Amino acid sequence: MSKFFINRPIVAMVISIIMVIVGLVTLIGLPVAQFPKVVPPEIFVQANYVGADAQTIEQSVATPIEQQMSGVDNMNYMYSVNANNGLMRLFVNFDLNTDPNIDHVLTQLRYAQAESQLPTDVRNLGVTVQKSLSAPFLLIALNSPKGTHDAEFLANYAYINLSDALSRVYGISQVTVFGAGQYAMRIWVKPDQLAKLNITVPEIINAVSSQNTVNPVGKIAGRPTPPGQQFTYTVRAQGRLTSEQEFEDIVLRATPNGSIVRLKDVARIALGAQDYDIIGRLNSKPTAVLALYQLPGSNAIEAANGVKRLMAELRDRFPSDLDYTIAIDTTRAVVEGMREIAKTFLEALLLVMIVVFVFLQGWRAALIPLLAVPVSLVGTFAVFPLLGFSINTLSLFGLVLAIGLVVDDAIVVVEAVQHHIEGGMAPKEATLKAMEEVSGPVVAIAIILSAVFLPTVFIPGITGRLYQQFAVTIAISVLLSAFNALTLSPALSALLLRPSRKTQSALGRFFDWFNRGYNRLTDGYVGLCRTLIRKSAFSLLFLGLVAAGAGVFGNKLPAGFLPEEDQGFLYIGVQLPYAASLERTVEICKQVEDIALATPGVKACTTVTGFNLLSFSRNTYSATLWVSLKEWGERTKREESYNAIKAHLSRKISQIPGAITFAFPPPAIQGVGTAGGSLLFSRTGPGKTFPSLPLTSPDSSRPPASALRLPAPPPRFFPPFRSST
Repeated sequence: MSKFFINRPIVAMVISIIMVIVGLVTLIGLPVAQFPKVVPPEIFVQANYVGADAQTIEQSVATPIEQQMSGVDNMNYMYSVNANNGLMRLFVNFDLNTDPNIDHVLTQLRYAQAESQLPTDVRNLGVTVQKSLSAPFLLIALNSPKGTHDAEFLANYAYINLSDALSRVYGISQVTVFGAGQYAMRIWVKPDQLAKLNITVPEIINAVSSQNTVNPVGKIAGRPTPPGQQFTYTVRAQGRLTSEQEFEDIVLRATPNGSIVRLKDVARIALGAQDYDIIGRLNSKPTAVLALYQLPGSNAIEAANGVKRLMAELRDRFPSDLDYTIAIDTTRAVVEGMREIAKTFLEALLLVMIVVFVFLQGWRAALIPLLAVPVSLVGTFAVFPLLGFSINTLSLFGLVLAIGLVVDDAIVVVEAVQHHIEGGMAPKEATLKAMEEVSGPVVAIAIILSAVFLPTVFIPGITGRLYQQFAVTIAISVLLSAFNALTLSPALSALLLRPSRKTQSALGRFFDWFNRGYNRLTDGYVGLCRTLIRKSAFSLLFLGLVAAGAGVFGNKLPAGFLPEEDQGFLYIGVQLPYAASLERTVEICKQVEDIALATPGVKACTTVTGFNLLSFSRNTYSATLWVSLKEWGERTKREESYNAIKAHLSRKISQIPGAITFAFPPPAIQGVGTAGGSLLFSRTGPGKTFPSLPLTSPDSSRPPASALRLPAPPPRFFPPFRSST
């Protein structure tokens, strides 16, 4: 094989050029992500039972759906959250290797089996079944810089003009608006008047439902008609009521004597928000917060870029004194991480070039490995689409490691050819002779290295997915390197290599000094090996001690899924005693905001009062804050590092009386959970808790928790679920 390419070097060069071109073209179209697709598909089911408490929802809504959902194909687990605001959320997690679309269909079919068992009010409001991740990956804060618009206007502008447009962007599963509720006609009944007139609330509901309707009337002079009819008219009657006065004139009762009781006689009608349980703020100012959830299986960077382009277009149509801010962008860490890895890749490539030149001591000899390395690395990208790989931190880490491996094959060939040239052979004959000697070892090395990495393909689950791209990337680059060592490297060696000549230049004197030092080091190493071979018992004992020490110290190291990293933001959770009012929660959040904004390195603080990110429930005694940090390049001081900021916030906010406040990290992989740490569910039943765990509670009378979240070491346990959730 090598003889063919030595005699026809142009063929080897053309093959290498084609590999580089195909790799570059493929590289341009590959998706970019932080990690491979390791997030298990999750289907989200949401139902609303207006006015019901958590226990009623659990018994009448969650239980029938869960009974039918149990046993759905390839399901890992499911859990539901039922809250006192009438909302039920069920999350069904599926196996990593399944198709999210098939999982969606299977979930929808199982829900259809349970639909007949649900209350009529729940079915009338509709049940949502959709693919979605559990935590938002983008937060957009819609605000009024001069304070012209209030929270209700901001939230409803987001509902009417932004929500639907953002939902159509590639990779967006759902858009949730946190802030004032949608515009609604509020009817505040007067109990004393109802009692005097003997009118009940169901009568009011029936009257509003019957008189606030769409009324299709039909046509005038539609066929069949008498001869000579010239016109046909479509009649449009008054539809739904639109103003406060029209609602006030709704008739509740009409008596035979002509008296009429209208809605305004027993109630006060005003245009307001549908609910007032959620308050959004950005840096302590009223804000409508749009939480964007990623579609499972989509590319986060592409979805985020699509959202940013759309918002830039929509900004041109904003009314005066209306603007938006990207409060949280989880893809910032991905982009920054890829930039750092690319920088490391170039640094490693430059270092390899220097080392190769110093050891081979000639530009002709150094040029051959330096040409072979890019061919092997860039050519690796051509195989990525066939394997479903993306450009991510793990695949690039694999390429960084592969730089030191792929250069070895070319160096082996060059050294062997140079040795025969120094013996007096012509370059072409020396190359043919060298390839007869090293072809077998080159192939054997490639096969052995591939055998080391390729078995990771068979590791199941998320851990296997993480290892696969890293290992397979190295294996492919090593195999391509071996191919280049049998084709391109011998062809270039026959063309470029010449007998070496000693020079008296500064570079020649440096090479002489380096060779003397390296020879002394080699002689010392050979002498040490000779001694260890004679004393084999000592060598084996030393190896045993090293292995035992590695095992002992390895067991003492902390274990975890992935290390906690600086992703450019963190969370703060706020929990007050059960049944605390929203006003009390707002006051606590203001104190937390002041501490966060005064912390060095913090860029912005987005607050959603009335929402618990850990339990996905809406209540008056919880709040979640997203703390956005400054860009990594702007945080150069020690106190501006991620760990220092988190420790400072945890220390300061824990001193706020009247509530549990704690800072916790985002998940290591976006979509795998809602936060860093562990989720611990109690299955001991009501009235029991974990006796061995030091629970932190705002007051001793709080009901026992049904689930606990471990935000970060040192272990502190904050229960986001209560007996009513």
